[in-house]
Amino acid sequence: MKIPKRIAQTLLNALKGGVVPRVGLPYIAVGRKNEIDALLHDVDVIAEGGASFRFIVGRYGSGKSFLLQTMRNYVMAKNFVVVDADLSPERRLQGTRGQGLATYRELIRNMSTKTKPEGGALTLILDRWISNTQQEVMAEQGLTAMDPGLDLFVEKRINEVIYSLNELVHGFDFARLLSLYYEANRKGDDVTKALVVKWFRGEYTTKTEAKQELGVNIIITDDDWYEYLKLFACFLKQAGYAGLLILIDELVNIYKIPNAVTRQYNYEKILTMYNDALQGKAHYLGMILSGTPQSMEDPRRGIYSYEALRSRLADGRFAGEHRDLLSPVIRLQPLSYEELLVLTEKLADIHATLYEYTQIVTQKDMVSFIQIEFGRIGADSHITPRELIRDFIQVLDIVYQNPEIGVAELLGSDSFTFAQNPMDEESLHAEFTEFTV
Repeated sequence: MKIPKRIAQTLLNALKGGVVPRVGLPYIAVGRKNEIDALLHDVDVIAEGGASFRFIVGRYGSGKSFLLQTMRNYVMAKNFVVVDADLSPERRLQGTRGQGLATYRELIRNMSTKTKPEGGALTLILDRWISNTQQEVMAEQGLTAMDPGLDLFVEKRINEVIYSLNELVHGFDFARLLSLYYEANRKGDDVTKALVVKWFRGEYTTKTEAKQELGVNIIITDDDWYEYLKLFACFLKQAGYAGLLILIDELVNIYKIPNAVTRQYNYEKILTMYNDALQGKAHYLGMILSGTPQSMEDPRRGIYSYEALRSRLADGRFAGEHRDLLSPVIRLQPLSYEELLVLTEKLADIHATLYEYTQIVTQKDMVSFIQIEFGRIGADSHITPRELIRDFIQVLDIVYQNPEIGVAELLGSDSFTFAQNPMDEESLHAEFTEFTV
């Protein structure tokens, strides 16, 4: 496998630590094709001016975060801007001590594009918007960068974008800040540009401070931060991007809020976002939220405890055993044994590439490893890809550092002994026979 060592190291370190890497995911992507296809259909709708809202539901370690990061890479390649954040006790959708605004700040801090995938792309986006507008005007009008009439045409085109936002909620204020940024850019005023970016990041805490530094009497708050993301989506389309995708992980942190009223306020915010997407009130905007089945379905504290959401999201009478990937809620199914085998093959290749040794783990060894993992008591219903990946990388590390120990010998040691399980070694081996032969 041809993979840069920097990316290989990042992948293995992240996976061994139980976290999802932000780079190199295509090298280890396995399964989830149907889920990705369904979400990419949403992306096409968003690019045409629509909006989408999805929940990804799965147990800890089942691949929710991996799927979110995979989608992040896919849509950035399609010229989307992506913002993502993990919820926590300090970051919620709504709060009494700025927790909602903290989520907004995290989203903007992680704003990413194809050319700046690591985040922090806000300034780049604003500068690119102005630069591209200048280039378009020069091409249309036959002007050069030194032509004295260029600024007038560029300002007119910039104002067209700005005026298009005025009809939206808070659009006038958003447009005013864009105008300030353009003027500062034209004059080479880096201080004012930095202050405008500070405002867009939601870092002003009082209107007085914003008034003194920028002359505007409004700031982004805990109550209206989502409205500004809708504005960003429309602006980004005007600035030459396909749209905006919002990724929010760890909904379980809303489920864990002890105060019932605070939980309800957060669920109310989700309802607002959901309704906006499905009723056509948002444009060029996609939202994907992920959480565990308990955080979703618990009737006392989960999202389904909020009746307005439960009635919209709960499965219909005809769902049964059939999956509906067009519904708002996508429930992740376990990876098949074949998919897990392909995954271990990819990991073994990456490990051998990184440490520059000839591959020593055979497919038979990998099958034995997966059999052992699923041979544990209760593993057939509780083991997750995260645990299996972590264990397999440890096997690779041990065998690499101790070449005198063969893979078969290590897997046959006491620490890897099969436990009694309804799915024994013979039945597990049968599951693999057709695929491996």
